[in-house]
Amino acid sequence: MPLNTDTLPLRLPPLSLYVHIPWCVRKCPYCDFNSHVVSHISAQSATAESQLPEAEYVDQLERDLRSQLGWVQERKLGSIFFGGGTPSLFSPLAIERILNLAESLVGFEPDIEITLEANPGTFEQAKFAGYHSAGVNRLSIGVQSFDPLQLQNLGRIHSGPEAETAATQARAAGFDNINIDLMHGLPGQGEADALQDLKRAVELGAEHISWYQLTIEPNTAFYSAPPVTPGSEQIAAIQRAGRAYLAGEVYGRYEVSAYARAGLASRHNLNYWSFADYIGIGAGAHGKFTLPESDRIIRTQRTRTPKDYLALGCALGEGGVEFPLPKVNDVAAAERPLEFLMNTLRLEAGVPAASFTAYTGLPLSVLEREWPRLQAMELVEPLGPNIATTAFGYDYVDEILQRFLGAG
Repeated sequence: MPLNTDTLPLRLPPLSLYVHIPWCVRKCPYCDFNSHVVSHISAQSATAESQLPEAEYVDQLERDLRSQLGWVQERKLGSIFFGGGTPSLFSPLAIERILNLAESLVGFEPDIEITLEANPGTFEQAKFAGYHSAGVNRLSIGVQSFDPLQLQNLGRIHSGPEAETAATQARAAGFDNINIDLMHGLPGQGEADALQDLKRAVELGAEHISWYQLTIEPNTAFYSAPPVTPGSEQIAAIQRAGRAYLAGEVYGRYEVSAYARAGLASRHNLNYWSFADYIGIGAGAHGKFTLPESDRIIRTQRTRTPKDYLALGCALGEGGVEFPLPKVNDVAAAERPLEFLMNTLRLEAGVPAASFTAYTGLPLSVLEREWPRLQAMELVEPLGPNIATTAFGYDYVDEILQRFLGAG
């Protein structure tokens, strides 16, 4: 879309931290995340963390974080998210060390949200209390389904009862903010089956439910041998029923696939989808930084494989290591409107219109050429005070972005 690229002063947005732990016991057939199987670790291994290069990896995470401190610009962290892979393969002591480093090097906001993704297996459950003591205050449990047949279809290594026990064990360990990840649109799944998964998550008291559709992504086992999944009409019926059920149970939908009790929407999700900044550390981690003094917005990326990540840096003598900056790509002014909308339109309530200029450095007028056309199609609300889709348009975010992309 052609536009005047004269920019206005950028404002620093809030800052979060993403920590990537890249190892898994098994690669799920639907997974296209940067995860790597450690074949000699079993799901029940009581010493799994000792079989990973845990200490060496945490050393690299510290160097990684230190290398990016120049982009922090005196901000403190509002949220931290440990993703993977399977972060719960790491010991509570390792997680505590990472959190202590982040607090000492960057600093925490008083109400910081700290989330760790965990598998529901018994090995991980034994460490829940340790994670809570380490400072993690939000646990995200990767259940995907409570149905044994669907767990088998998805290549998961836990059972339905283990998933239920994981939620109760997390509560007993002190967690009062628990997310349960679930999938729908699974092979042979009907409306009642999908609702049963949601009902079990609600019965377990999850404060937050991430409920997303199975998609077949390139470079996955399912892409090579796709399962037979429900058709589009059946998917639409499942989604309507699920949304109605969750609304009736007082879970507010705030993002395309995220539902939460009042006041418990994930701060990390909100930061990401508001086009705010985040540090990414770990193998394959991505980050985003706003640099007002040089009128730049940059995206960063680390090398993907654990082996290559662990090999980064060179010794300087006396224990010092020179650690390189991550790969940097500038978000050009002409790209910023679409980048902003790709994130913010995923939020059901949208974002304040003023944040467009604050976080892109562009006047709101750059949207005004195409916005009336989208508004006439009842896909978006009028510009101001929020930038948001209509209730109808919220189901067509991808189409809105495609129309905006092709507007020029």
